[in-house]
Amino acid sequence: MKTAIIIGAGPAGLTAAYEMNRIAKKDWKVVVLEESSEIGGISRTAVHGASRIDIGGHRFFSKSQEVNDLWGRLMPVQGVPSKDDRLLDRPCNVVPGGPDPEKEDRVMLRRRRVSRIYYLRHFFDYPISIKPATFLAMGLVRTWKAGWSYLYSAFFKRPEKSLEDFYINRFGKVLYSMFFEDYTEKLWGVHPSKISPEWGAQRVKGLSLWKALLNVFIPKGGKKETSLIEEFIYPKKGPGQLWETLADDLRASGVEIRMQSCVTGVESSEGRVTGVVLADGTRLSCDAVFSSMPVKDLVASFSGVPADVAGIAAELPYRDFITVGLLVDKLAIKNGTKLKTVNDIVPDTWIYVQEREVRMGRIQIFNNWSPYMVDDVTKHVWVGLEYFCTEGDRFWTMTDREFTDMAVGELRKIGVLGEDTPVLDSVRIKVKKAYPAYFGTYSEFGKVRAWLDGFSNLYCIGRNGQHRYNNMDHSMLCGLEAARSLVNGTGKDAVWNVNTEEEYHESK
Repeated sequence: MKTAIIIGAGPAGLTAAYEMNRIAKKDWKVVVLEESSEIGGISRTAVHGASRIDIGGHRFFSKSQEVNDLWGRLMPVQGVPSKDDRLLDRPCNVVPGGPDPEKEDRVMLRRRRVSRIYYLRHFFDYPISIKPATFLAMGLVRTWKAGWSYLYSAFFKRPEKSLEDFYINRFGKVLYSMFFEDYTEKLWGVHPSKISPEWGAQRVKGLSLWKALLNVFIPKGGKKETSLIEEFIYPKKGPGQLWETLADDLRASGVEIRMQSCVTGVESSEGRVTGVVLADGTRLSCDAVFSSMPVKDLVASFSGVPADVAGIAAELPYRDFITVGLLVDKLAIKNGTKLKTVNDIVPDTWIYVQEREVRMGRIQIFNNWSPYMVDDVTKHVWVGLEYFCTEGDRFWTMTDREFTDMAVGELRKIGVLGEDTPVLDSVRIKVKKAYPAYFGTYSEFGKVRAWLDGFSNLYCIGRNGQHRYNNMDHSMLCGLEAARSLVNGTGKDAVWNVNTEEEYHESK
């Protein structure tokens, strides 16, 4: 029997293991190697006391029916209202015969998508919507300037050499400056004029001010951009619960998952990978490798790498991530919407912070992701304050207490938390290489990909495995396509083409 080694127990790696086990169980033994002690990669759920943190926020929505079907097989959608729906007597789109989230854990909840921008101490829809409330919050002068700026950009397109060009072409320079420029620089640590437009093409896709306007007139049920969806499904206890469930199912079916198994070396011969070496010196022979480890680390694990490839890979940029979980009794911001929530908190799952005087990037409100993410949804608000940084910088090296105090201070400064509101509990979590970046040596990434593709039995999958800002469903599709490519003997193009094809972006 042949052996396939899968590096990483995140969405890409576990989905590849699932597909290999489904289509080639008789011929292939599957071994998953996970560096950490936790399942799910950056889609894991962190547990702190009786509360849970979704690191980065993960909506379960996909234009791929195959991905939706897989999610449904792992965790069926609720058949009766969840705790907050019951408390509010709120209508819920349940599936007849589905599980009761009050009695069962293996269940997906249907959740309402609400994300907004917090700017000038006002809320703006995200993505930007065309409605009177938007204009009132912007003010007459800004609205006038934004309108003319957008018209100018519509008729005089800029060559798209950077992410800045990409945004200005779709929203105009004024709206770009208000809603994209500062946030993007917070996220990446460099100005949008220095970032490849590829990031916008993958993340914003077909969205523009014109399509936001059209969306106002599209009847319900019509085609919508991914960024404009109104509902998504979500595991009762956060995204990591789904991956933990899949890992348990895989173990039960014979897949070996080794935790705390860090790959430090990759052996090869005559254009094929022959084995991997772990940090403790263990060597594992194999007939194929699926790698979701960072490309930077994967290339460094080989010997005999061409100098140019090694140099490009070593300098590939990443952004790291810090989140601070805070447990409080209430927030200072009021629910000005018509949406009902427990204790009338704001209905957002996350809030993009555009206020220029703080470094905070987003605020997650876990009560709105799932009432089961909070110790007591009737008494407390459990929020996550998100920051983007680079490993080793000032933010990364601050103590937990220093960083948490700074984050709480920023939350009070912008009026989201009252000056006298006590913080009941807190936790700080750091995540390395959360975001592969699109500047620096990324412009030469094609050379690295070509060299890695030269190993016929090596498949690069997932966000870090391809150095591409994939969504969770894209990472899953990478895993599915890679398994099929190996078993069926087809090429690797289908693996790399996930999240690049216009058909996938624009239609379901």
